[in-house]
Amino acid sequence: MRHSRRAILAAATAAALVFVAACDPSSDANTPAPGGEIVIGFASSTLTNPFFLQLKEGVQQGEKEQGVKVIYMDANNDATTQLTQVQSLVSQRVKAILLNPVDTEQSKPAAIAAENARIPLVAVDRAVTGGRVISEVSSDNVQGGVEAAAALAKATGPGEVLHLQGLLGTSASRDRGEGFQQGLALRSSVRIALSKTAEFDRAKGMSVTTDMITAKSGVKGLFAENDDMALGAVQALGERAGKDFQIVGFDGTPEALAAVDSGKMAATVAQQPKELGRQAVEQAVRYLKGQTVRNLIEIPVRVVTKANVREFLNN
Repeated sequence: MRHSRRAILAAATAAALVFVAACDPSSDANTPAPGGEIVIGFASSTLTNPFFLQLKEGVQQGEKEQGVKVIYMDANNDATTQLTQVQSLVSQRVKAILLNPVDTEQSKPAAIAAENARIPLVAVDRAVTGGRVISEVSSDNVQGGVEAAAALAKATGPGEVLHLQGLLGTSASRDRGEGFQQGLALRSSVRIALSKTAEFDRAKGMSVTTDMITAKSGVKGLFAENDDMALGAVQALGERAGKDFQIVGFDGTPEALAAVDSGKMAATVAQQPKELGRQAVEQAVRYLKGQTVRNLIEIPVRVVTKANVREFLNN
């Protein structure tokens, strides 16, 4: 999956040369006049999830560092709302758009709207389908999934585990799930008993986990593709969490780090959401200034366990 994605991005980069030539940042209508203010749009899938609040903080940091103005949009996890918001940013003639899509596959109309307006697009945290994306800034989600599998297998030992999937249309869920399966394939003693989606939502994580542990007795642990779902699973397990049932999440949110520290969660795969946001702003501004832009930036992830959680809590 990881290699095929790189191949797709390489092909997209070749195709995008036509777009770059047509939209040369040295002469593009969207390039600000000397001394003019650069206004960038940030279309986020949600601004209620703790991870995406940290992502926003990173965008705000980039906004300050680059001396630009950012217009913030919250789609509340609705792809139709996000399309309307991107169209609004286009009508406001922003110079670039940072798009964190609600759904990778459903992001195409928004991407095309930006392309038709000759507005450069940066994909943040999740891949974007269609249009002309000048850069994608994301975590190495496949590798993160592989490391989550290793952490869960170490915590549970041989046996069956559960898998809480995120929003199925997103590249983040797809890649984390792919990595998790790859990681377990290296450990034949640990098998997935059930996989169900809880859509990256804590309340759904709690209810879906309750359903799965009722349907499958004897399972020893669970991997959730984000920390909100993992914390929902902690609620569902109650006193069992961290004792006879091990939970691994993904994101490294403050609440999840606290759960790892207390022993309720075995581990979380920590992303760097602030760095994702900061880098996205930087790539957009570099493009607008006619500087070199990287078509893919993968921000490293780290597994956080009881052994090293204090390092993250102190930061």
